[in-house]
Amino acid sequence: MASNLNTKPEISSGPQATELLNDLVQKARKAGADAADAVLIDATSLAVGYRLGKVETLERSESGDLGLRVFVGKQQAMVSATDRGPKTLAELVARSIAMAKAAPGDEFCGIADASLIAREWPHMELADSHEPDAAELIVKARDAEEAALSVKNVTNSEGAEIGYSHASVAFVASNGFNGHYRRTNYSLSVSVLAGEGTGMERDYDFASRVYSNDMPSATTIGKRAGERTVKRLGARKMPTGQISVVFDPRVSESLMSNLAGAISGASIARGTSFLKDKLGQAIFPDTITIVDDPFRPRGMRSRPFDGEGLLPEKRKIIDKGVLTTWLLDLRSARQLKMKSTGHASRSAGSPPSPSPSNFYLEAGKLTPQELMHDIKQGFYVTELMGHGVNGVTGDYSRAASGFWIENGMISFPVSEMTIAGNLKDMFRNIAAANNLEFLYGIDAPTLRIEGMTVAGI
Repeated sequence: MASNLNTKPEISSGPQATELLNDLVQKARKAGADAADAVLIDATSLAVGYRLGKVETLERSESGDLGLRVFVGKQQAMVSATDRGPKTLAELVARSIAMAKAAPGDEFCGIADASLIAREWPHMELADSHEPDAAELIVKARDAEEAALSVKNVTNSEGAEIGYSHASVAFVASNGFNGHYRRTNYSLSVSVLAGEGTGMERDYDFASRVYSNDMPSATTIGKRAGERTVKRLGARKMPTGQISVVFDPRVSESLMSNLAGAISGASIARGTSFLKDKLGQAIFPDTITIVDDPFRPRGMRSRPFDGEGLLPEKRKIIDKGVLTTWLLDLRSARQLKMKSTGHASRSAGSPPSPSPSNFYLEAGKLTPQELMHDIKQGFYVTELMGHGVNGVTGDYSRAASGFWIENGMISFPVSEMTIAGNLKDMFRNIAAANNLEFLYGIDAPTLRIEGMTVAGI
């Protein structure tokens, strides 16, 4: 059960937040909870939208979300609020206890045993001290769009969007866990158009980093967006066939997201994953290793502890092709009679669920050009549209655009295409290039998959 109380948020520092949460958890215990945990997520953000030389949007937001979860026996309830005044906190405790007593029992719910909680964790450089102001963001958005528009044959702009966010996360539980951390994020995207009328094409470039000085320059991002767009002019549709498909790193990461969803403990416990009976089996070639690393410095999805106060660890999820583990939180681990892998994520208003941290397919040995040198006819995919993936069966069908490969070389642009297959077959027939970059938090290098069905829409 869940409920929400909404009033004006306040922003607290890490120590202030954990002190508030500890007091809230203790009050819940005194009010009748057998166990409790609480999370507080304070965030600020600044975003600018810039198009054709003008600022279109300028938004700043501050939020503070507080969530309390209580357990009465094997019954649980969550209540969230944005106000943290004494009256609201007292109501939060009373409502959560009442809701838990009325909730159906769940034999798998509960916080971690005290012997399992994280006591210390490494420093990972997750928060930059630089906080940009609106003027700085406007200049970078302007520079990015101007660089894109300066590319020959670029005819219009969908605009540049730039943003900064800073979040503070605190978590306290009645098993003794007490922790907090901060993280920042900077992002910039540019999207432009090339050509005219029915021959018009669009493309984009995007970057996101934890530290501002790790970002590519605004002009670099803009120029790449313009160049990518112009390369798509004159796109064709190609006939149906079974051919090799090569995924650019901008889209290859989506296959890692498909894998992460399929090995989520929640899906496995429900029996709704096409990989539900594949643990310990080879589902990729032995050249493929996929890693989950929660402690990567400046990682986009790094975290010192998971959403239940457990210490995660770096794991080879796929080790030389073999599936070694599920992604488990406490509840799914108990359902499967296993141990949590420290993959719980949560918000203030919902219970924990499994999700990956920095999840990536390790680089192969071949360059992208070497990876495709023997392809007579193939499809190099740079953009995917739609959500045609069935997590139960593994059936895969996505609208796609990119470039045609002839005799190992990228030859001409193609659009309005569909690629189809089954993820079980796709995983078994995958090969990786050596150009892995950590861009999104879920990442992969250029990937080649044999025998996919490709058709013009």
